[in-house]
Amino acid sequence: MIPIGTKSSSKVSGNQYGFSLIEVLISTFVITIGLLSLLGAFGVAMATTQTAKQDMIAKQLAQEAMESIITARETANVTWNQIQNVGGAGSPGIFVTGLLPIKKTGTGTDTDGIIGTADDAGANAETMQEPGPDGIVGTAEDPAPTPLTNFQRSIAIGPTATADLRTITITVQYSTPQNAARTYVLSGMISQYR
Repeated sequence: MIPIGTKSSSKVSGNQYGFSLIEVLISTFVITIGLLSLLGAFGVAMATTQTAKQDMIAKQLAQEAMESIITARETANVTWNQIQNVGGAGSPGIFVTGLLPIKKTGTGTDTDGIIGTADDAGANAETMQEPGPDGIVGTAEDPAPTPLTNFQRSIAIGPTATADLRTITITVQYSTPQNAARTYVLSGMISQYR
């Protein structure tokens, strides 16, 4: 206790100092680098989010083609000899080679309903319907369907060591919003037997 009327003197010990200007500048530099790195991570996350939708569509288009081929075999819409790529004059194969635009089956001149065949050329372009603000597809506030014009699909059907089995390779090529070309490949096998 300090008696009234006396002054207290406080001494600063020799080891108590504030931050120097150099220390403040270095810590500011380190924080700036950390914040810029975090901003870069957000940019990568946003780009990944934009391409995730395109990746999902490519996967669905490849699976749709595979299911179309298997369904055609199961329902006997085509013979086993027709489940091949078109190979030239006299070839019984019905599947066109090369990357082709995505077309709707069963529209225009497409009469067989099988994806990737020669009669798809006159069919309408495939579209994707997204939900409106209510989140439900098929209601009045849905936007207009989006055509899938930046997607192309290729179906390659090849032989194996046995005549009763064939390989199927479906390639979907597309461009992302950043104009980068990407490819999704789905491979499988199909047997002559149902």
